[in-house]
Amino acid sequence: MIGYLQGEVIFSDGHETVLLTTSGVGYQVYFHQILAEGKAANIYVSHIIKEADEELYGFLTLREKKLFELLLTVKGVGPKSAYNLICNISPDKLIEAIALENKTALTKVPGVGPKSAAQLILDLKDKILKMKMYTLDKAAKARIPMPQPELNYSDAPDARVINDAIMACKELGFKEDKVLPLIQKVMNEHAILKSEQLVHLVLKEI
Repeated sequence: MIGYLQGEVIFSDGHETVLLTTSGVGYQVYFHQILAEGKAANIYVSHIIKEADEELYGFLTLREKKLFELLLTVKGVGPKSAYNLICNISPDKLIEAIALENKTALTKVPGVGPKSAAQLILDLKDKILKMKMYTLDKAAKARIPMPQPELNYSDAPDARVINDAIMACKELGFKEDKVLPLIQKVMNEHAILKSEQLVHLVLKEI
């Protein structure tokens, strides 16, 4: 089983990352943040083996990885649903929502309805606090070369807004290294909730 990968980022779009290891093998990993291509990166991995194929899900921290694997024990929750939860809510907020039986917080995550929220709480409320034992591993996070380290990529929905804005600016013909400083400036100056709003303000700065 693959649990951790280290190598050069040869592709990253905020949905998938391809990591080329020193052995010459390139691993395609679901990863919810954009990494700097051509740079070295280290990511935790959960290796999902199915009858027909295999999938790798990548995480910034050990706590995210272990939380993902715990979510898979919930009735009706598959890898994509579990990863959606990890991508849209921070580990601490997810742990808190389940421990406090806060269905409202859980149903704010896209794709999670009242029935799914109730099942998460039922299956995990007595187990979830054990996730606190796994470090957030900020040192490992620092080793991953994000496009702009000053931005808080670990907290959703900011990560999704930023990544979507980067992709939109690329499609408009602007280079990533040009728009990233402007994205940082706009995020620091405004309360941004939607990628469209962020793109609009960035384009005004160009």
